[in-house]
Amino acid sequence: MNTQLFVLSIIEIILAIVTSVVIIFLSYKILKRLFFAKEDLRGDNMAFTIFTSGIVLSIGLILSEIVPSITNLIRLSVTQSEAISGVSILGYSGLYLAIGFIIAIFINGSVFFLFSILTRGVNEFQEIKQNNTSVALLVVAILISITLIVKDGIALLVSSLVPYPEVSNFL
Repeated sequence: MNTQLFVLSIIEIILAIVTSVVIIFLSYKILKRLFFAKEDLRGDNMAFTIFTSGIVLSIGLILSEIVPSITNLIRLSVTQSEAISGVSILGYSGLYLAIGFIIAIFINGSVFFLFSILTRGVNEFQEIKQNNTSVALLVVAILISITLIVKDGIALLVSSLVPYPEVSNFL
């Protein structure tokens, strides 16, 4: 058994779980505080539950593109002769998560802007508060569609920031 690989995989799993739980929890709290302070998942508002589920799924898709770059940093620090310091790993991880958070906000904002253009005169937040599930489903469908389209670009952007070692070109 390769002990170093085993330990590295355990670290990656723990990192992915902790990062995901913390980011999704914070995103939910921010969403609830900013837009739906009186709504609750235990309540009768199915539209709010659908909308919240879409936000969580979108964040999960974005995180699924960011966490591999963080784990690549850890792999590089373990396998390279010039180890990356723990402070650098935390700095890069924070940068990657900040990029993901900013992109998530941008995606959500663009979804609301697009929805407002498509349905003039409809206030999506008010409709979701009034338990309009059709509006919630349409907003979530647009949100997930845009997230799926953008997620590969997010992965490329974040992976371009990983400090891979220089490789000489023999050609």
